Amino acid sequence: MTLNKYSKAVTQDDTQPAAKAMLHAVGLTKEDQANPLIGIASTGYDGNPCNMHLNDIAKHIKESVNKKALNGLIFNTIGISDGISMGTTGMRFSLPSRDVIADSIELVTNGMSYDANISIVGCDKNMPGALMAMLRFNRPSILFYGGTIAAGCHQGKKLDIVSAFEAWGEKVAGTMDEETYEQIVEKACPSAGACGGMYTANTMASAIEAMGMSFPYNSSNPAICQEKLDECLSVGDQVEQLLIADLKPRDIVTKKSMENAFRLVTVLGGSTNAVLHFLAIADAAGIDFDLADFQKISDNTPFLANLKPSGQYLMEDLHEIGGVPGVMKYMLENGMLHPECMTITGKTIAENLASVKSLSPVQDIIQPIDKPIKATGHIRILFGNLASEGSVAKITGKEGLNFSGKAKVFDSEVAVNKGIANGEVEKGDVVVIRYEGPMGGPGMPEMLKPTAAIIGAGLGNDVALITDGRFSGGTHGFVVGHVSPEAQIGGTIALVENGDTITINAETNELTLHVSDEELLTRKQQWHAPEIKYKRGVLRKYARNVTSASRGCLTDV
Repeated sequence: MTLNKYSKAVTQDDTQPAAKAMLHAVGLTKEDQANPLIGIASTGYDGNPCNMHLNDIAKHIKESVNKKALNGLIFNTIGISDGISMGTTGMRFSLPSRDVIADSIELVTNGMSYDANISIVGCDKNMPGALMAMLRFNRPSILFYGGTIAAGCHQGKKLDIVSAFEAWGEKVAGTMDEETYEQIVEKACPSAGACGGMYTANTMASAIEAMGMSFPYNSSNPAICQEKLDECLSVGDQVEQLLIADLKPRDIVTKKSMENAFRLVTVLGGSTNAVLHFLAIADAAGIDFDLADFQKISDNTPFLANLKPSGQYLMEDLHEIGGVPGVMKYMLENGMLHPECMTITGKTIAENLASVKSLSPVQDIIQPIDKPIKATGHIRILFGNLASEGSVAKITGKEGLNFSGKAKVFDSEVAVNKGIANGEVEKGDVVVIRYEGPMGGPGMPEMLKPTAAIIGAGLGNDVALITDGRFSGGTHGFVVGHVSPEAQIGGTIALVENGDTITINAETNELTLHVSDEELLTRKQQWHAPEIKYKRGVLRKYARNVTSASRGCLTDV
């Protein structure tokens, strides 16, 4: 079998002497050039704990690859830290980076005639971006997650990144002193690794493992542990086997494997951002997977994990009881997975899990299926006159299943943050944050500051928030995001006025603005679309090209 299916166009063609000469310059002998070229895409950069160790991991993986008759060649792509950019204009650039990451990995892999790809990822947009690229070029590929961060600690209490945001909310509310606040900020993130709860990074890493595109245990092995280094050493063997079998991403990522992945997200209480990224992944794979699929799975899957943000534990705690394979084994034992789905190991889900120990009943992280935290999923797809194309709610049941209140409207995240700090948000309000959608943001910024401030102020169960933007994977409380159509294009959310009654119903999956059709028509006739906030550059280009959140915020259609 020909393993250098693509690279032979530049290494074995006698009319390509310049290509061969340049590969000699990077250290590849004539004999080396007869072997496959393996692109190793690192999303490592110094400015973010999620990614700061990934370039070192890339070097370990290159060593593993080069021990085989393969040529590992490292290249880099970008990343933006959601935690650092959160609450600033920088967050507008985060979601667009997903598409830049996908585009850049696709460009290099195709442009350099690489035979396979290994992408090393660590933060929210790296993972879907890398997987989207793999599905586009469809060559043997491995997605390698850099792992979760260790917990911080202050006065015997475990901390993570959301602890810092919520401490700010408590300080603003006057329930935390400055010294305690500073201590929590300093101690929340002690090392390399992605944010520690079941936020977007760990959600997507877990989902991609369940899809079959990463090694068993890859998503739950922490960033700083021997197991993560051991994983690096096995990559060379595995990518060689993928080349021999010609096993490609679209052989692995199917509708059934995506159903497995979203069931796991539901069991774990994962981020609403998974919906946005699954839609984009499905599009890249050519799979019919839409909002109705999410609701169907959520209706038939219990929420079992006592993990942050709504629960008590972190990803490192899940690692201690068996990690993601332990959870998947429990799901398999209870008929919640398609066992026949193929994975990058060359084995099926069932074969991978055959040697995995069952979860111990003596643990408090994964609840028994007959005693769930919530009998159905926490992610609800809501429709109604306020979201005719859909919206995504994250409702764990701890907040209740219905909320009705008077609208308190803000036209930006900056405005709502000021409003909360000034005491404008009160018990019973439905806070509406608009003009933060894919076009209106632009970039559909993720918002943790408003929800963290409300939680910190003790209003978590007394205030609901809705937005055409996104809420962070670290969010908990009664929140609805991805409201579509968005305000920028005249969706009903643009027509809401202070004092209007809004009802969120997670039982009937409805999001209702209690205003007559006649009144809404009058308001629509008086409404004018605001100018796009950016006149040039990447966000202007993004606003021109991006689709609705209900389609996954695609830019290549």
